[in-house]
Amino acid sequence: MTSIDLNADLGEGFGRWQLTDDERLLSVVTSANVACGFHAGDAATMRRVCEQAAERGVRIGAQVSYRDLAGFGRRAMDVPPTELAAEVAYQIGALEVFARAAGTRVSYVKPHGALYNRVVHDEEQAGAVVDGVLLADASLPVLGLPGSRLLELAAKAGLPAVTEAFADRAYTEQGTLVPRGHDGAVVADPEAVVERSVGLARSGVVTSHSGSRVEVRARSLCLHGDTPGAVELARRVRARLEESGVRVEAFV
Repeated sequence: MTSIDLNADLGEGFGRWQLTDDERLLSVVTSANVACGFHAGDAATMRRVCEQAAERGVRIGAQVSYRDLAGFGRRAMDVPPTELAAEVAYQIGALEVFARAAGTRVSYVKPHGALYNRVVHDEEQAGAVVDGVLLADASLPVLGLPGSRLLELAAKAGLPAVTEAFADRAYTEQGTLVPRGHDGAVVADPEAVVERSVGLARSGVVTSHSGSRVEVRARSLCLHGDTPGAVELARRVRARLEESGVRVEAFV
């Protein structure tokens, strides 16, 4: 039977401000990308999400990013490799404290926003992320875009490289994500997101922004927690996947 992991970006709040409905999304997804305080999240939020994920058996991932709270981690930044590696390890370590306190562990690492897109092609920044993961825990899987420099370097370093697809983001003909500033970068139609999810899981193919078919073989499917109606959409996606004969389970 075909299987796929469902992940969502969670814990993306700060103080009294909350962006994602963490508790309800954790009843649907199998993996949680938890913000580690650099683009969103704070200590209390990280602790709460780890406890809720542990209660539901959801795997916890460290969603690492550039230090950019004001820009939600979506602004381009030039960070020296040694500094970036240290900051990646720092974020993983911070989340690990709360995961262990909840009776579980950080199970994987996923870059966020501008860092995620940068390490698709930038070898230096990708290498720095890999170095940071190795510094924190040399057994942690790395989640990223198929064909990215990040996954290539992670695999060379002995880290499990896990491919990811996005049901609610538009793709270019090259299999990369259309930048968020472009029209149509985010797929807004819920039914289209559901259908794309099934297509990605069953055939590994998605229609690009220009209308061509693009192969995107992925072990995990991302559903953005900050999308309007994210919880109901996630439920629809999971239900349709299971109705289509796809087993939904964590990749670790």
